[in-house]
Amino acid sequence: MTQPQAPQERPQVIVVFQGGGALGAYHVGAYQALEEAGLHPDWVSGISIGAFTAALVAGNRPEQRLERLEAFWREVSWPGSEWGSLFKGRLRQLFNLGSHMTSLLFGQPGFYAPRAIPPQLAPPGSPEALSFYSTRPMRSTLRRLVDFDYINSRATRLSLGATRVSDGHLVFFDNTRSALGPDHVLASGALPPAFPPSLIDGELYWDGGCVTNTPLNAILDDPPQRHSLVFMIDLFEARAPLPRNLDEASWRMKSIQFAGRTSQQVDQFATVWNLRRTATRVTRHMSASSPLAFSDEPLTKPAPRLDIIHLTYQRGEHQISSSDAEFSRASIAERRADGYRDMKRALETSPWTQPLANGPQAFGDEDLSPAEGGAVVHRL
Repeated sequence: MTQPQAPQERPQVIVVFQGGGALGAYHVGAYQALEEAGLHPDWVSGISIGAFTAALVAGNRPEQRLERLEAFWREVSWPGSEWGSLFKGRLRQLFNLGSHMTSLLFGQPGFYAPRAIPPQLAPPGSPEALSFYSTRPMRSTLRRLVDFDYINSRATRLSLGATRVSDGHLVFFDNTRSALGPDHVLASGALPPAFPPSLIDGELYWDGGCVTNTPLNAILDDPPQRHSLVFMIDLFEARAPLPRNLDEASWRMKSIQFAGRTSQQVDQFATVWNLRRTATRVTRHMSASSPLAFSDEPLTKPAPRLDIIHLTYQRGEHQISSSDAEFSRASIAERRADGYRDMKRALETSPWTQPLANGPQAFGDEDLSPAEGGAVVHRL
């Protein structure tokens, strides 16, 4: 009689949200597609705007998350900016430039506001002397839209990356290690010199993007213990066509600054994962060949499967070099639609559901759609 197969364990779902300011609306569409597929995150990690997204996800019950993400982007954008979608080509670029200038001069509702006194005239060492804008509006927005008691119940793990100003180290605030509040979210998004640092336990913290813009290190620091799907949702392209004018050159420079370390992080992750598998095989061989051989559970326990699904926002033709600070509702809607489209494509193909061709120790990349909006899957 054939024995029934044991049900396959559900993989752990981890979502990693990269920083990128106003481009973060892309996260909303990607998350919507995950939610529709029933892939509710067990662990979310974020830096900068990605920290806000992660907090909104971890700080609300699953049935409330999409609604709160939508509310967040409504609150941080000026009403009436939807009509920018009527323009095309150069006219749309001019509209986006005007939207960016509005942001510079007047800030964004529910996010940040220009200071009445210039930083140069403020008392040294004060928050006013360290930034051009106040983030008090964002503190109020977070308190309205994020349930920090729910975050600290640890229903969903939350890791937020920030840069410790005193030594430049990247630090991850994690709700499995300590209680988190608005200050931790604001610390992760405190990009200088626009925003003031957050003071936490006697230390000042800036945006984690000062060190790295992709919070994959949080996963590497505490590797998963079972098969995991890691969705990396990036907002800057590591690879892109050569720039043709100054605006494109400025954007390309910014993309290299914020996305250049992503591929290195994935390679580092793969190296550590494969070394762990090698150590497991060596330790098992030693244990089998000699009763006196060293045995240690972390080494003898095999590394679980890990699939990293890497999506990257693709800059549209009408975007400007300051798109990360361009918050018009027209652009927000387009970025959200792009995120939804790209994640849907990845989920429809789902190569991670297939067995690895070269065995569990293999490390390979598979392009789901090399054209626009493609994802890359790293299978470990």
